[in-house]
Amino acid sequence: MNQTDEKKVAIMLADGCEEIEALTVVDLLTRAGIPRTTVTINKEREVISSHHVPILADALIDDTDLSGYDMIVLPGGIPGAPNLAANARLREALKAFAAQGKMIAAICAAPAILADLGLLAGKSATCNPSVEHSLIDGGAILSGRPVTVDGSIITSQAMGTAIPFGLAIVEHYLGRAAAEDLRARILYDCAGEH
Repeated sequence: MNQTDEKKVAIMLADGCEEIEALTVVDLLTRAGIPRTTVTINKEREVISSHHVPILADALIDDTDLSGYDMIVLPGGIPGAPNLAANARLREALKAFAAQGKMIAAICAAPAILADLGLLAGKSATCNPSVEHSLIDGGAILSGRPVTVDGSIITSQAMGTAIPFGLAIVEHYLGRAAAEDLRARILYDCAGEH
């Protein structure tokens, strides 16, 4: 499919990431024609997922200007999410995105990264139940929904909600009709989940 516009999405990867959460977003954005780059915080492009699946990232964070992107996506996974949280360059980019009202999407344990940075205070959000305490401590309002969109932040619960999470990102860029068309093309039925 042809790329739709100049919007660009950076999908962040770290060792221990949940591969379904990362690669489902890659797949859906590709099908929708939305330009996306997988960017690793590692010093080399190979990333080993939480289930020991090797993934070859497109780029290294040290060689990437994240300010040129329109959205940052954070997959979860343990220790993937904590590994992402430990990267100072990524933390600074997330704070800058939030300050500028640029889009951030996080799934599973990754919304805790946003909460710990103070980016979810007063916002409706969702996450894996194992990290709900972090969101509460960060002042988030737990929605309990599979996917939650509040302003410039999209959050989701876990690997099982990766498709609606990816579709919410597509909807942000291309609108509901395009997301529904993609949902139908992949034979996925979870209408009304966000």
